[in-house]
Amino acid sequence: MKRTITVVALVLLALALVIPSSVFAAEKAKYAIVFKNTGNPYGEKQMEGFKVGIEEQGFEAILRAPDLPTAEAQIQIIEQLIAQKVAAICIVGNDYDALVPVLKKASSAGIKVFSLDSSVNPQARLTHVNQADSEKIGQTLIKAASDMAGGKGEIAILSATSQASNQNIWIDFMKKELAKPEYKDLKLVKIAYGDDLRDKSVSETEGLLRSYPNLKVIIAPTTVGIAAAGKVLTDKGLKGKVFLTGLGLPSEMAEYINNGVCPYMFLWNPIDVGYLGSYVGTALVSGKITGKVGDKFSAGRLGNYTITKAPDGGTEVLLGPPFKFDKSNIEDWKKVY
Repeated sequence: MKRTITVVALVLLALALVIPSSVFAAEKAKYAIVFKNTGNPYGEKQMEGFKVGIEEQGFEAILRAPDLPTAEAQIQIIEQLIAQKVAAICIVGNDYDALVPVLKKASSAGIKVFSLDSSVNPQARLTHVNQADSEKIGQTLIKAASDMAGGKGEIAILSATSQASNQNIWIDFMKKELAKPEYKDLKLVKIAYGDDLRDKSVSETEGLLRSYPNLKVIIAPTTVGIAAAGKVLTDKGLKGKVFLTGLGLPSEMAEYINNGVCPYMFLWNPIDVGYLGSYVGTALVSGKITGKVGDKFSAGRLGNYTITKAPDGGTEVLLGPPFKFDKSNIEDWKKVY
């Protein structure tokens, strides 16, 4: 009996020496993205881009999002991903600071952590994937509001959640832009929060219209919010009385651009944002980059990128400038995303 066991052991040892190690380690490395919440078309496109990028590199993508856009819900998901021993976590933060402890826990477990779209504190991330220059977004949206208001009058902002770091950074830059002399006749009367939920965004828009009957422009730097506001303004027949601009999906906003409620708006391709994030993740795991300023890497079909300093003191990778959508191009772009 002992001799039989010995022979079997020797055979297994011999096989281990001649069979490539890849056969025993056939399981693909897993890369996870955690978006803000489910049912968000922008997030779905972003995760789609991440999945495409990860899979074309030969790895497995895990796409997760909680039902509600809260830090607590994301923490539960991140704990599960730590237990799964994923290679990297790409987090679209619901809160800038509240996720820090669990993300540090992930880092301590050897997981490469970085944020995308909505950043988290640099203490808990290696770098951040940003859609566009935050200051440029703020400046662009205020300039658009001024244009639509004829340079004077009341404007309001319909944001996502009060904790969303990307929204807050853009709003801060909007306020700085408004402080310039050329905008002295524009008055920001309210910042409302629709929490990236359609029904609440509708209610908040209706509340703005009731509270500020002289409102000229609503700026919604959130795809959920701008679509909700577009519907409210259309249903109430307020075309030409209250204008709308912000950041929206062409497929959702084509109706409101064509009917004149939203003369024009801006965005980037969320598919590309997610796709860029996939290559940041694999570059971090492979050691090609560490997240420091000056690190360079290739992002597949998007080309080459360099990590730069972020406004919050961390580092970031910028996808590119915001793109303007209006009647001249919306029909083409609504077919894309």
